[in-house]
Amino acid sequence: MEIRKLTGKDIEQFVELIRVFEDVFEMQNFQMPQKEHLLSVLAQPGFLVFVAVEDDAVVGGLTVYTLPQYYATKPLAYIYDLAIRKNRQRQGIGQKLIAEVNRYCLENGYEEVFVQADKVDDYAVDFYRLTKPTNEEEVVHFYYTLGK
Repeated sequence: MEIRKLTGKDIEQFVELIRVFEDVFEMQNFQMPQKEHLLSVLAQPGFLVFVAVEDDAVVGGLTVYTLPQYYATKPLAYIYDLAIRKNRQRQGIGQKLIAEVNRYCLENGYEEVFVQADKVDDYAVDFYRLTKPTNEEEVVHFYYTLGK
């Protein structure tokens, strides 16, 4: 198995990862955006995608948004989605992905990597605790759905 950071040209592996998200997150009635849109997202300098590949197939991965700071010169990295195919979970793949993101961000001058997990999602909370985070905070998130 190989952990790879996708480039702006790796659209097929990005689509494979989105299909993993669709399955693992049980996204009902999901419509895949047009490839042109996905290519534009993938090309954004503040958007990173890491995938775990085995036998030329994506078995998992994660997406990261880079957040520039105004309190400091180093950016933050926010892990937005992380999923591993259901039949490959609990085999250390997610931990390898987190380790690779942390290594990449350290080498590229980021100040911190962070991720959120809903308290009710015991599996996710337990998983992130296994990755040995520096700190854990309890927060409340508020959402504003627009245009509905």
